[in-house]
Amino acid sequence: MSLPPSLISSLNNTNGFNKEAFETVHASGEQVVSIRVNPLKPYISTSLDVWQEHPSTSLRAVPWSSSGYYLSERPSFTLDPFFHAGTYYVQEASSMFLEQALKQTADLSKTLMVLDVCAAPGGKSTLLQSIISKESLLVSNEVIQTRVQILKENIIKWGSSNVLVTNNDPRDFSKLEGLFDVLVIDAPCSGSGLFRKDPEAIKEWSEENVQLCSQRQQRILADAWSCLKEDGVLIYSTCSYSTEEDEEILDWMKEKFKVEGLRLKIEQEWGIDEAQTSTGMYGYRFWPYKVKGEGFFIAAFRKKEETDIVRLKIKHTQLATKQEATVAANWLQSIDGLSFIKQGQHIAAVPIQWNETIQYLMQELKVRYAGVELGTIAKNDLLPEHALAVSTILKTDALKVDLDLNQALDYLRKNDFNISSEQKGWALAMYNNVPLGWMKLLGNRINNYYPKEWRILMR
Repeated sequence: MSLPPSLISSLNNTNGFNKEAFETVHASGEQVVSIRVNPLKPYISTSLDVWQEHPSTSLRAVPWSSSGYYLSERPSFTLDPFFHAGTYYVQEASSMFLEQALKQTADLSKTLMVLDVCAAPGGKSTLLQSIISKESLLVSNEVIQTRVQILKENIIKWGSSNVLVTNNDPRDFSKLEGLFDVLVIDAPCSGSGLFRKDPEAIKEWSEENVQLCSQRQQRILADAWSCLKEDGVLIYSTCSYSTEEDEEILDWMKEKFKVEGLRLKIEQEWGIDEAQTSTGMYGYRFWPYKVKGEGFFIAAFRKKEETDIVRLKIKHTQLATKQEATVAANWLQSIDGLSFIKQGQHIAAVPIQWNETIQYLMQELKVRYAGVELGTIAKNDLLPEHALAVSTILKTDALKVDLDLNQALDYLRKNDFNISSEQKGWALAMYNNVPLGWMKLLGNRINNYYPKEWRILMR
């Protein structure tokens, strides 16, 4: 692997940089594989048990994560039904440090409103959903329309109702003054931290691109800043080693806004380098020869300036009718704490305490997904959506059909296949007690309702 000489030269004075070690680790060909399990689903241990029993795979905890694990080898995630069921997310280990940054700077026992500005494909958003309280609300945003679909897919698989997926430019949030307690910006960057994982990214790296990324990062931060409330927490991160995108951004923040740089506690054995900038801001850099993970940089701030709070004015109510709510409620474990809203013809379950806020956001933003999408009403019955099948709110006594591995993979390829059942109607396709999605039983055969756009193409 040939690293850009200008990158090496630019890092020579960076705290913790070791040229020989840096080049050696990139030449090694080593690939670090890590996953983060979904604590919102009660059956996560099943997939872990399967891996523990596999003779060639072992698990080791990611030290700064409560639910992250290193795998000793990379399995075929595409051919693992547990992956498609949302029992875990394949996430780079260094980026899981977001958990520490948030736990050390915000009171997660409180009801919070959190915005993930640059969220696709969903690693940090699913992490945020795993650690905020169930009474909190996450807005998971992606500006690039083509990337919103994968974000929506991963949010649906994670299964929780306290989330919105939006497709907005960061500047669109500037009108939502003081609405959010936490602002997470994993900014688009030049990507040097991922060279070992993705050697093709080397071709796209240049000093000019670093400067362009730095300017884009400043714009995103400035555009979103007003939506963070006073004393709210901003967490900024990149997968770049360049100081122009890291330390210099922190100094720019200090000069432009009233912020307090927050120092995080790190354990020495983690191998993470602390950097203190010329203005007294703190950042944390992950070198791949010091940590078991890829290149990463993260910093946290507290907003120290007065901010007005936007008044929520709902122009048109988007609540489901009483009859629609009654039909939908029959499919759920409980309706305690839930409200039903409409998105077009679809009914979604959302936290009742966020009902007004969600309706307001639906009129002010491009909301692509809200809560748990339940389905549509037809002839006083619900035509269920896939999101309901993999959610955490579906009633536990739903009709189920157990599939073996080959049948489960056939189901995930959206093949129809024969199955013997005396029952008819909607049923959950199950693999090792984990729901994969809906099928309709028709005597000796089924109709497969797995989403066409999600189907497995690999044989």
